[in-house]
Amino acid sequence: MIIAEELFARKGAVKLAVWRKRPVSQSDHPVVVLVHGSSTSARPTFDLAVPGKAEYSMMDWFTARGFDCWAMDHEGYGRSTVTQSNSDVRCGVEDLRHLIPLIEERTGRKRVLMYGLSSGALRAGAFAAACPDAVERLALDAFVWTGEGSPTLAKRKEGVEQFRSQARRPISEAFIESIFTRDYPGLYEPEVAKACAAAQLSYGDSVPSGTYLDMTTALPQVDPAAVRSPTLIVRPQHDGVATVEDLLAFFARLPSADKQFVMIPGLTHASTFGIHRRRMWHAVLSFFSAGALGTG
Repeated sequence: MIIAEELFARKGAVKLAVWRKRPVSQSDHPVVVLVHGSSTSARPTFDLAVPGKAEYSMMDWFTARGFDCWAMDHEGYGRSTVTQSNSDVRCGVEDLRHLIPLIEERTGRKRVLMYGLSSGALRAGAFAAACPDAVERLALDAFVWTGEGSPTLAKRKEGVEQFRSQARRPISEAFIESIFTRDYPGLYEPEVAKACAAAQLSYGDSVPSGTYLDMTTALPQVDPAAVRSPTLIVRPQHDGVATVEDLLAFFARLPSADKQFVMIPGLTHASTFGIHRRRMWHAVLSFFSAGALGTG
């Protein structure tokens, strides 16, 4: 059985909506923070319900395996306060700084496991570099380092002036569905794209533009040498946001000996929604669980 609750972290005048799911037992469960990307907020990304389809909630899957899962809407997303900020990667790092005290208040834990998807991986990686004592183990999925050779980012650069001049950018059902199909066809169920779009558009028809601006004009956002946490890099097989060479160069510069690079076949950039999503979940679960293994 799972307990779900909505909480709010405070960042000055900004209320950051936090969705938590945990096992009903009162035992000490490892805490996982799930960090969303640029175009869909926390619950559409990590706790999606698809009519007639099973197991599209990453939160439910991890909670069923004994984890206490937290997912926050970053400033300007979902149920969090909408401001004049474009909610760039640096803003996301500050959001995470203000989430950790709430987690400690509720669980007693000062260190968390952290998973980031797409620009959520940029936020998570930058946070781990800035606050190394807060991140026990780090998983970066659909990550990008320099962006060199990325066809998706080359195309996205056509919108740079709009991203610079407007703090928010429009989204639509067609746009959200395009995230599912742009890298490779046939690796998603159509009902899932529609359910994700409906869930996200229930919050409005725009999202902040800051991470798009960062990814097209200000990479790299994460210094691998500053990331001291054990780190997993998850590379979906088909992902136009980054080349394998870009990610391997980042991986080679990570200082921790406790690191893994995993390529998941049959997945594209939006890996949490793919028909092979459980392969990614299993890789992250294995990496997170390894930290608790003994040496005897």
